[in-house]
This record gives sequence, structure tokens and C-alpha cells, in this order.
Amino acid sequence: MVAIIDYGAGNLSSVKKAVDFLGYESEITQDKDKILAASHVILPGVGSFGDAMESMRQRNLVETVKMAAVSSKPFLGICLGLQLLFESSEESPGVEGLGLLEGKIVRIPQKDNLKVPHMGWNSISLTQKNGVFDGIEDNGYFYFVHSFYLKDAKETVVAATTEYGVTIQCAVQKGKLCATQFHPEKSGRLGLRLLENFLREE
Repeated sequence: MVAIIDYGAGNLSSVKKAVDFLGYESEITQDKDKILAASHVILPGVGSFGDAMESMRQRNLVETVKMAAVSSKPFLGICLGLQLLFESSEESPGVEGLGLLEGKIVRIPQKDNLKVPHMGWNSISLTQKNGVFDGIEDNGYFYFVHSFYLKDAKETVVAATTEYGVTIQCAVQKGKLCATQFHPEKSGRLGLRLLENFLREE
């Protein structure tokens, strides 16, 4: 069973529809036992860094999410779900993230007449072509909606980058822990391929 973590701040229905479409059993849940017993765990995210962390704390989910993310099961963070894996974000000064990976979450600068939030399709440059990116062509297009982005993560965990006025580290992968700034569930054929790669992992 695929556990889609419900902490009150995620785009849950579209993620579940994509998982169900691919033929996998899934459940939207905030139950600790179900999350830890699941074969795969997805941490979606829409909204602000601070609100999401507070929602997780109120539901006593912080330690559960950490345990799931460092366990031997495949774990996928999506959009804000990627940012939450890091220590902090400029969006919410003073708020501690999950602190599972090293890197900075900073605001996309206003320049070159580019609109913020970054909303729409962008091509990504792969630095890892295994795991969830197996069989996905370099420079394929994925769908983004965000105002903050990852920079200065360790090169060994960065799986893909994109350009939007600055270089954005838009995907990370470390063992069975992976996360994308883009929304695979909204990214058509390539997004479904990424999700299927994730769901096939054991």
C-alpha cells in the first residue's frame, strides 16, 4: 500500500489519482502505523513551509515522516515536500524543517522579466539517470509551481536541475529517498513514468 501523507497542506487528490491510475493501491492518511507499514510513502506539499511544519507538528507527524524517509522503503517528496526535507527556508525564518538533507531553500529572484511564482513547464537537466529517473530522457519537460527553490545541496544527491533566471536544483535522490520540486502527477507522460519508477521500487 502507498501512503500519501495528509498533514493538511498537500495536493492530495491529484497525487492519489495518478497512483491509482498506475494500478497501485493507495491511501491518504495521517495514521502513524499506516505510514510506517506502507510499502511506499509520498509527502506532497502545497502552501508555505512554516504552515506545513506546524500542521505536521499539530498532528504529531514530524517524527513519523522522518522515520519513513530514512527507512528502507521508497519515499517521495513533491514540491513543498522536497523543501521540507531540508533544515529551513527563507519563506519561514526561524522554522525548523525536517533536516534530513543539507541545502538552502531560498526565494526565486525577480529578474529578467520572469514571473514569480514560477508556474508552468520547464525542461530539466538530469545529473542522475537511475532510480526514479530511469528511462526518462534528458531535457524532458515537467510542471512547476513554486516561489522558493533549492540551492547548495550536495552534488551527490542532486538528481536534476532547471533554469529559471537561476539554476534550480529541482530533484534530489539519495538511496530510496527522492524528491522533486516539480509535480510529476501533473507532468503528463514523463511524470507518470517517474511515478511508476518510484512505485516499482522495492
